[in-house]
Amino acid sequence: MLKYVMQFYFERGSVMAKAVVMPKAGISVESCIIGQWFKKVGDTVAENEILFDYETDKATFECESTAAGTLLEIFFESGDEVPCLVNVCAIGEAGEDASGLRPSDNDDIQQSNEIEVKPTLNIQADTSTAAPTGESKNAPVSPRAKKLAKQLKVDISEAIPTGPRGRVIAKDIEIAAQRSKVGTGIGGRAFGEAQTGLKPGSTQDQSLALEYTEEKFSQIRKVISSTMIRSLSELAQLTHHHSFDAEAILSLREKFKNSDEMYGLKGVTINDIILFAASRTLRAHPSLNAHLINGDTLRKFNGVNIGVAIDTPRGLIVPTLRGADKKSLKEISLEVKRLAELAQSGNIGPDLMQGATFTVSNLGSLGVEMFTPIINPPQVAILGVCGISTKIRSIAGEAKTYQGMGLSLTYDHRAIDGAPASRFAHDLCKNLENILFLLAADGVEGS
Repeated sequence: MLKYVMQFYFERGSVMAKAVVMPKAGISVESCIIGQWFKKVGDTVAENEILFDYETDKATFECESTAAGTLLEIFFESGDEVPCLVNVCAIGEAGEDASGLRPSDNDDIQQSNEIEVKPTLNIQADTSTAAPTGESKNAPVSPRAKKLAKQLKVDISEAIPTGPRGRVIAKDIEIAAQRSKVGTGIGGRAFGEAQTGLKPGSTQDQSLALEYTEEKFSQIRKVISSTMIRSLSELAQLTHHHSFDAEAILSLREKFKNSDEMYGLKGVTINDIILFAASRTLRAHPSLNAHLINGDTLRKFNGVNIGVAIDTPRGLIVPTLRGADKKSLKEISLEVKRLAELAQSGNIGPDLMQGATFTVSNLGSLGVEMFTPIINPPQVAILGVCGISTKIRSIAGEAKTYQGMGLSLTYDHRAIDGAPASRFAHDLCKNLENILFLLAADGVEGS
């Protein structure tokens, strides 16, 4: 009997050693960056103790272990980007061999003897760093990356590896493909040694150099970069600039500020009012409240989910205001504040970042008079909210001043023509100029 027990032990390589895998914190999350390790090899790990924190493109989480034992080996260090469900470390009895659990450089996913882990939101400030990048000429390449490179006809050596241990992963190939399409020089041409005549590190190059600091892209910055490049290279984007008389919404906002606490309207902002008006206007313009699928199918939605762009220390976050067209102005105001707090703290979950059918980005408080917001695919339109400025118009032959606000609507010309896009913007401006009528027609009490 002992013979068979020993044979079973050696065939497995370990009896109790198990791997903790990188959790999958959301359906769309493919990889995470390890932030700080709170345990080191040889430490005793108790059940529910935090092993490390990790960063997705949406938030920072903490990984808790559900097993007790000794931390035998750590497979990835702080700053490494690790695909979800890949072994991160091993826990077992002191002295056990955990080599059989080490992830292979050629495997994107390894799920051998996983310990179940649960992602926990980290309420502390973001402290993780981005994955290191380096030369990809001799870098290991994941199977998915090789397959994708062949499909997209991308030279793997042109990809910048951001995967664990300097590995080229599928996302690196996608970025390389976009970079080759768009280019970085005039007219999309590549800009570098061929045009400058300087090789990095040359004497002339060094003599012209200034002191500088470098900051690695965070995971969220990488995602923003990749998404924006894809959006600009694949979508036929066009922006129309409009303006409207903002005196009605300014007057309403002032009334809310001076209202009794019992109504709960003191916190309603100009942006909340615009979100309310946009959600109602989109009902009559379903072509803008839509996704473009596979480049030839327009999916029009019956309900309105608005992505609300929020500036945070980690970068631009766009949580989704779900059912905006069914919420009152007060409900919209409260929900946007809740989403903003989660985004600012870095504790917003992936589920709150999905499902938007239209996006609103407000730069008005920064004095922007007009801008060109970039569409978040597969959405087909995005509204930019600009600042308020004093304008002049003629009334009965007399010049009168008024407070005007700008709106910048970017739309995908593949799906929407200029006339219907302009009709939406025209109706939105009209609704904002007559906000009291819109509130009354919507049945909001106290309008």
